[in-house]
Amino acid sequence: VTADRIITTNLWSSELSKLVANAFLAQRISSINSISELCEATGADVQEVGRAIGKDKRLGSRFLNASVGFGGSCFQKDILNLVYLCESFGLKEVAEYWDQVVKINDHQKARFAKKMIRSMFNTISGKKIVLFGFAFKKDTGDTRETAAVYVAKHLLAERARVVIYDPKVEHDQIKSDFEYYKALTPGKEFKDCVTIATDPYEAVKDAHAIGIMTEWEEFKSYDYKKMYATMAKPAFIFDGRLILDHPKLLKIGYEVYAIGKPYGVKYQNMDDLKM
Repeated sequence: VTADRIITTNLWSSELSKLVANAFLAQRISSINSISELCEATGADVQEVGRAIGKDKRLGSRFLNASVGFGGSCFQKDILNLVYLCESFGLKEVAEYWDQVVKINDHQKARFAKKMIRSMFNTISGKKIVLFGFAFKKDTGDTRETAAVYVAKHLLAERARVVIYDPKVEHDQIKSDFEYYKALTPGKEFKDCVTIATDPYEAVKDAHAIGIMTEWEEFKSYDYKKMYATMAKPAFIFDGRLILDHPKLLKIGYEVYAIGKPYGVKYQNMDDLKM
């Protein structure tokens, strides 16, 4: 490595730089995710908003994709380390600011699950819900802090029958995560709560809903018309990664919910707001 590619700092600057880099990236994700909820309320489209503000060279377009929430081992860990440092130095307001990034991420996962429950007539007891994807991002088998396990935890608390299909994550890893994150229904074993599928088409047979948890490329190419024919009706799709063709799914007959999309908006224009 040449000298011009080496940044020399004092010890604290070096320590903080790594934490702050991940904190800023996570902050961007939580920021666009917070806006996704506003988009759903107003009828705006979070992808259109993200594309528009991404044209601003001061902002750029990276990390402006709304989703069910960020995962992985680094973002949350580094933010919480930053929060701890701020609290240790008596910086209460700064600590609260960065802690809010994690809280918004937790809120996004919880509200996605709650939206699934509300959309399915506020009762999912005994209903089969298939989660496509368990890794925290595509092209990896890494499941640390995956949003899928938290969404599944909410669904299991309402006594849903959860089925998981992921093209890469191993059965034992999924089982281990449910136990580690205490996501199982109290008093029940993994096999009584969750089914691991090896074929997506078999997984959705008689299912009431599909939830997209990971942005795997293969999920885009599935024959959703074929899947629809084998599902219970009404059949729901909840797109937590904004990777599917929603107009096409609606035409097939699915009830569609997607993060930050104007489906079933509460307000159509500013005149509808009752202040």
